[in-house]
Amino acid sequence: MSSTSTSVLRADQIWLDGKLVKWDEGHVHVMTHALHYGLGVFEGIRAYKTHDGRLAVFRLREHIQRLLDSAHICMLKMPYTEDELVEACLDLLRKQKDLFANGAYLRPVAFMGDGAMGLGAVNPTRVAVTAWDWGAYLGDKGIREGIRAKVSSFTRLHVNVNMVRGKISGQYVNSILAKREVVLAGYDEAILLDISGFVAEASGENIFMVNKKGVIKTPPLSSPILDGITRDTVLKILRDSGRTVDEVTFTRDALYICNEIFFTGTAAEITPVREVDDRTVGTGKPGPIGTFVQDMYFRTVRGMEPRYAEWLTYV
Repeated sequence: MSSTSTSVLRADQIWLDGKLVKWDEGHVHVMTHALHYGLGVFEGIRAYKTHDGRLAVFRLREHIQRLLDSAHICMLKMPYTEDELVEACLDLLRKQKDLFANGAYLRPVAFMGDGAMGLGAVNPTRVAVTAWDWGAYLGDKGIREGIRAKVSSFTRLHVNVNMVRGKISGQYVNSILAKREVVLAGYDEAILLDISGFVAEASGENIFMVNKKGVIKTPPLSSPILDGITRDTVLKILRDSGRTVDEVTFTRDALYICNEIFFTGTAAEITPVREVDDRTVGTGKPGPIGTFVQDMYFRTVRGMEPRYAEWLTYV
């Protein structure tokens, strides 16, 4: 696993409940409801240094809208509007522009605060935005050469058990357990199946595969997967290039005999998979379609593809 995913992360300031405070003053009480029961929602957003030296946040409004949707799903009342949260993210970066000149990872989070305790409690919602310098989640080598993945013994959450359209804090215990299981076994990332045994997603990424006929597939939104913003980006890039992508279910052994696999996600960006369950994927090296997607993704986030300029919010 990449050391960047577990290293100590910090910056100078955070945005907390409507104002900027010093990083070391970003405190919540130990009786915060979300700490005990997991009722919170969050986003991961990246800002990139563009080709002309400016800083731009990638698909900022889509991320903030998903944060608000997640809160709505949880009946978590949000005290800030979309515009206010967008401005909070931008202001945080502006105030630390020297620190984040080469890019940043942003983490907006909204959670039930302290007050009453118990499952029926309804306390005021607290909101924070943090930003830090976070490299490739699965490692720079993983981005270049691909990673080793393993199908986890943990199953992805069912649609009638948890709200899979929401990016909800407590639901990520499932992903943590899956990730720890495979890392302890010597792999880089976990792949989770749904309750029917079909491939769902990785612990924190969506998954794409290319079969031997060159057909690109990714699990549909009717599966228990997060509606990933990077996933949506990749679908758009592929379809704009004239390629067809089938949003269909498939089995784990389809991964064993395919030509390519790659993960997509804000943290992982576009990371190829060279091995699944000790079986080499394709040639064991990043394939042409994944490499094309990766190249287009990085060109896009760096402002080098005018057709996708609307996805960038400049700081």
